[in-house]
Amino acid sequence: MASSSSSNNSSANNHGGHNPLNRLSLKSAGKRNQESMSHSQPNGGWINVETLNNGNGLLHSPPHNHQQQQQQQQQRGGGGASPAGGGGGASASADHNIQITQPISAPSSPLASPGALNSSSSSGGGTGSGGGGISGSPTAFCLPSSSAAAAVAAISATPTSGSGSYVCSAGTNWHFAAVAASNAIDTADPNWQASKATVLERNAAMFNNELMSDVKFIVGGEFDIDPIQTIPAHKYILATGSSVFYAMFYGGLAENKQEIKVPDVEPTAFLTLLRYLYCDEIKLEPEHILATLYAAKKYIVPHLARACVNYLEVKLTAKNACLLLSQSRLFEEPELMQRCWEVIDAQAEMAVKSEDFVDIDLKTFESILSRETLNCKEIHLFEAALNWALNACEKMSIDDTPQNKRRLLGQALHLIRIPTMSLEEFANGVAQTGILSSQETIDMFLHFTAKMKPSLGFPTRCRAGLKTQVCHRFQSCAYRSNQWRYRGRCDSIQFSVDRRIFIVGFGLYGSSTGAANYNVKIELKRLGRTLAENDTKFFSDGSSNTFHVFFENPIQIEPECYYTASVILDGNELSFFGQEGMSEVLMGNVTFQFQCSSESTNGTGVQGGQIPELIFYGPTTVTAMSSPTNSVCATPIGGGGSGSGGATAAAAGTATSNGNNANGSGEDPAGDGST
Repeated sequence: MASSSSSNNSSANNHGGHNPLNRLSLKSAGKRNQESMSHSQPNGGWINVETLNNGNGLLHSPPHNHQQQQQQQQQRGGGGASPAGGGGGASASADHNIQITQPISAPSSPLASPGALNSSSSSGGGTGSGGGGISGSPTAFCLPSSSAAAAVAAISATPTSGSGSYVCSAGTNWHFAAVAASNAIDTADPNWQASKATVLERNAAMFNNELMSDVKFIVGGEFDIDPIQTIPAHKYILATGSSVFYAMFYGGLAENKQEIKVPDVEPTAFLTLLRYLYCDEIKLEPEHILATLYAAKKYIVPHLARACVNYLEVKLTAKNACLLLSQSRLFEEPELMQRCWEVIDAQAEMAVKSEDFVDIDLKTFESILSRETLNCKEIHLFEAALNWALNACEKMSIDDTPQNKRRLLGQALHLIRIPTMSLEEFANGVAQTGILSSQETIDMFLHFTAKMKPSLGFPTRCRAGLKTQVCHRFQSCAYRSNQWRYRGRCDSIQFSVDRRIFIVGFGLYGSSTGAANYNVKIELKRLGRTLAENDTKFFSDGSSNTFHVFFENPIQIEPECYYTASVILDGNELSFFGQEGMSEVLMGNVTFQFQCSSESTNGTGVQGGQIPELIFYGPTTVTAMSSPTNSVCATPIGGGGSGSGGATAAAAGTATSNGNNANGSGEDPAGDGST
């Protein structure tokens, strides 16, 4: 039994293992990652860890008396520290390093401190590897303020309302250092327990605190750019929150080691994990979200892992979908993977042209190229493949010749459906790159031009793409001799959905007096910001059918946010219009809600008017969600513009100021006596 447990855990919790989520790229996910993601069992097993042996012996709690603490520091031979808190070692920090010396008692209330304790891994010079005390001794960290990775930058590019994140451009550990310093000051009082009314408050006071700590983690350092931090902890608290920590400290083969190396986890991610275990708080930072997910998976803390996945789903865009797909495969997160595929399918061109696409692993790259439902021209996929191969050549420090690119692409090249391109795209694009052999190029030209087509090593059938869905918001349509008129005024409606979808375009009514051409400007906004617009045309055959107009690219629509769809038509003034409008429509597994828009100046509202249809790509299957969908919109559902003027009147079914009447009251439409 013990032998089996040992076998399972030696690779699962080898704290010297590699972390695919390094601070800069998080982009190279090889087979080694699968080995590092297995976990120890809660029934107790061997945890293969290394001890940093620096001769410190047992770790002591910091004394409550500051004078006594300073004497102990001097006895250790540590460099002197000024009351302001800079130790001798801290003075050697690079210019871009941030030394936190001003702890706070609460995140919003900075207080001055008598000193700072540097918890980096160096010994002597005012900093001990075990966190040796400096006068005043509130814990602080000295971290390099490096820029976010391309993957992480893409995640953090879109602000999220109410995310609870602490994002500090000067140093992302500022909050952790401040909390640690505050805890050290609070517990310096011999009777500190009396001020903590609950168990949670008392446990929280121990977070990142030397007091009574019985284990220390030497965290980070797998990559040269990573800082190394010594983080104090308490075995009992960790063991109650993680089966991995329980096996490590209390399992059948546990060792009483007091220093444990964890080089494959970022210090910030490890502190986020500890804060959850100590304080029952989850505050995620976009720069470290993937590293935090890695730590939560490694130590089997599922609630924190679920919070990370939810955060990533909210931040998911075409710019980061491919890289997140690669990571979701690594972390075995099927729901996140499905969300990534939804974005990639609908916005394939944007996804493969994103900066991060070139950094995905080969298996993910091949899975994207083999996707039947991609909405993307093959020439764009071919160009993306060339960029991927070019980046691979640079990583391997080899010349980016066509031969080397072809060799690195391997079978992935044959997943691109080159025969489905136009002759012009092939002749001016693919044929000029030298990627194909001479015979392949000749055969491809013959395929485009000859009656007897040669056999090709590339798929000849076009991708199926995504099937559009249409949401109809009216139960009927009508026309009258005095409606519906267009004189440069705007028809607009607000809508929200309960699932992420991608708006492709709108369905519009056309002429009610015979065939006619229309010029139309379509627009989609959120919170007053234009997300997409397009000036286009459509031909109306005089029937009551709707006529579809499209945006250049699908627009991602987040759940529980109100968006404004607007059109301005120029053409035959009399057209069909919708009536018996519905405020809520279920289309497939997506629920739409509609409300009037204050931007509607031509009479369109919930009950009647224009924009009868929203054309979209949506989820094809109902996926089980373990938690409610997070909102990224500042305006909650139901909180959009209530509509004024013409919008309110249209909702009530009365004539608006310009004369359009959704319910056909027969009043003068132009207000000037014309009919």
